[in-house]
Amino acid sequence: MTTLFGIDRLLADPALRAPLQGKRVALLAHPASVTADLTHSLDALVAAGIEVSAVFGPQHGVRGDLQDNMMESPDFTDPTYGMPVFSLYGDVRRPSGQSMHTFDVMLVDLQDLGCRIYTYVTTLLYVLEAAAEHGKAVWVLDRPNPAGRPVEGTRLREGWESFVGAGPMVMRHGLTMGEMGHWFIRHFNLDVDYRVIEMERWEPEGPGFGWPAERVWINPSPNAANVNMARAYAGTVMVEGATLSEGRGTTRPLELFGAPDIEAKAVIAEMRRLAPEWLGGCKLRDIWFEPTFHKHMKQLNSGIHIHAEGAWYDHAAFRPWRVQALGFKAIRSLYPDYPIWRGQDFKYEYTDDVLAIDVINGGPGLREWVDDAGAMPGDLDALALTDEAGWRGEVADLLIY
Repeated sequence: MTTLFGIDRLLADPALRAPLQGKRVALLAHPASVTADLTHSLDALVAAGIEVSAVFGPQHGVRGDLQDNMMESPDFTDPTYGMPVFSLYGDVRRPSGQSMHTFDVMLVDLQDLGCRIYTYVTTLLYVLEAAAEHGKAVWVLDRPNPAGRPVEGTRLREGWESFVGAGPMVMRHGLTMGEMGHWFIRHFNLDVDYRVIEMERWEPEGPGFGWPAERVWINPSPNAANVNMARAYAGTVMVEGATLSEGRGTTRPLELFGAPDIEAKAVIAEMRRLAPEWLGGCKLRDIWFEPTFHKHMKQLNSGIHIHAEGAWYDHAAFRPWRVQALGFKAIRSLYPDYPIWRGQDFKYEYTDDVLAIDVINGGPGLREWVDDAGAMPGDLDALALTDEAGWRGEVADLLIY
């Protein structure tokens, strides 16, 4: 039986759509906002008779046309239907008062990756806050968390909030967008008219471990090319804060990491020596790659491809945040003076005078662990295990599926 996402259920059930009759409806969407038959949600909603009065786009744009991070999207007019399309990753990241007056109900139909740093969850918070201020309703048309239910990583520390860290959640949060909306409303004490159009037959522990095998994968952002990337992302995203390449400019971005001046085979061996228990559920493969753009462009890189797929994949055992942390630790061990971290001159997601790796991790703890020659794997575990257990307990009553 096919898993029905929120958009599919809304279109199939007139009773679910009934409260939208006579309302101006906005849609927050991107290229992966499609129905089971791959019709874009905007086209499907218009065809169903919904009065779509405005469209909003998150990072990378409604069209998903902007490849790199921190490339802003402009507002424009939809060429097919003529309604305004507002960018939430351009002149503003929070909906403006002007754009909030164009609708009564916003439908949020964004495919997420289940990671704190993936900015669609932050955009959801900003939409909820604006809706609370302006008296608008927000409906999340729920979609799977392709990374599934496992929880991993430290919580974002107070004072480290950013566009890649909306609140004190762990890195790999285990929630769907609909569930995350409930957490935001409770944590930030928001008074907002909120509804989740739930999925039907989504089994986070079933075949696919979060991503239904019968549903086609469509990139929610240009570098989210497959489920392996979605599984690895809670670790590999940290490479954005490093001088290493995360594979941007290759066909497998954010599934690998490397550089021209490291030896991948030696790094893998050192990772196994330091913490073999952190490498369960995946296969590490040494590779060569040459990015066509971005870091180490047109240079031959020695790299490590993380395979969280095939016969090696164990959903419960795979811990991408620890795998990537261990990669950094192995490089620091083998090359003590290696400049792993991008400097403060690299402004990451609208931050100033802070290291990108600390913004990504919501505090300096991981970087300090990597750089402390005396710090052992158990020391990072001590930081993370408490946060992970606390998060699981905090969100247990919010799980819909």
